[in-house]
Amino acid sequence: MKEIANRLSGESWALIDLTLKQFNLPTSNSWSGEDSAYVMRMIEKAPDATVIELSQHLGFDLNVSRASNIEPDFWDDGMFRLFISHLAANKKTAASIQSALRYFGISSFVAHNDIMPTTEWEDQIELALSTCDALIALLYDKFHESNWTDQEIGFAMGRGVPVCSVLFGQRPYGFIGRFQAFNGNSKSVDVLAKEIFDAFRKNKQTQSRMSGILIRQFEESNTFAQAKDRIGYLEELDVWETSFSNRVLAANDNNTQVSGSWGVSDRVKQLATKWSKV
Repeated sequence: MKEIANRLSGESWALIDLTLKQFNLPTSNSWSGEDSAYVMRMIEKAPDATVIELSQHLGFDLNVSRASNIEPDFWDDGMFRLFISHLAANKKTAASIQSALRYFGISSFVAHNDIMPTTEWEDQIELALSTCDALIALLYDKFHESNWTDQEIGFAMGRGVPVCSVLFGQRPYGFIGRFQAFNGNSKSVDVLAKEIFDAFRKNKQTQSRMSGILIRQFEESNTFAQAKDRIGYLEELDVWETSFSNRVLAANDNNTQVSGSWGVSDRVKQLATKWSKV
C-alpha cells in the first residue's frame, strides 16, 4: 500500500481519482491533505486481490512472499530456525528432538509446546512458517491424513526453504519424497539431532546461514568439550566470511574455555591462517 501511494502521488489529482475508480476504489472531493496520504486512505480497506492488481498496474512487481518481518519470541536468538511438523500424538518426540537440537545451535518450533493457550494458534503457526529457515516433518503413521501437516509442508515449500523428513513409519509422499529423509526408527534422539545438524551445516542452501551460527556457538563455548567439538565444525566449513578469522582469534583470547581446551588454540590459529590465504 505504501508503494502504491508513492507511485500514484506524483500524478495529477484527476489521474489519481481515475486510477482509483478503475479498481472500484473510493475517491473524495473534499480532501485537503497530501496526495500520498489521500491514496493511502482510499485504499486502506481494499481487498488484498485489489491491492495486488493495482500494484501490478503501477509497475510494482509484487512478489507475494510469505516471509515475515516480525521477530517472533519463540525463536532462540542467533540460532538456525527449524519448524518441526508433527502430529499431536507425537508431540513428546518432537519436544525431545527440539531439546537435543538446541545444543547444535538449532532453535525448533514445536506447535504444541511453543504456543500459549491464549494465543491465536493459527497465526502463530503461520508466523513460524513465515520465519523458519527450514522444515522437518516427523513422518509417523497417519501423518498424511492430517490436513494441517500437509499445509505446513506446502507453505514451507512455497517459500523455497529446505524441507526434510524423518521416517517413523510413514513413507515420504508427493513432493516431500524428493528431499532428504532421515531414518528415525531405533535411533536415539541425540543421534538423530546430530544427523539433522550435519545435514543443514553441509546443505548448500543453508551452509552460509549455519556458518555464522557455528562461529557464534564457538565464541560462546562454556566447556572445554564444547570448544573442541565446535572447532572441528569450523574446520569443515566451506563458507568463511572475512570477519570470522578475527572472531575466532578473539574467542581464543577472551574465552578461557576455548584457550584452555587442549589443542584448540593452535587449531584456531591454523584456521585463521588457512582462510587468510584464500
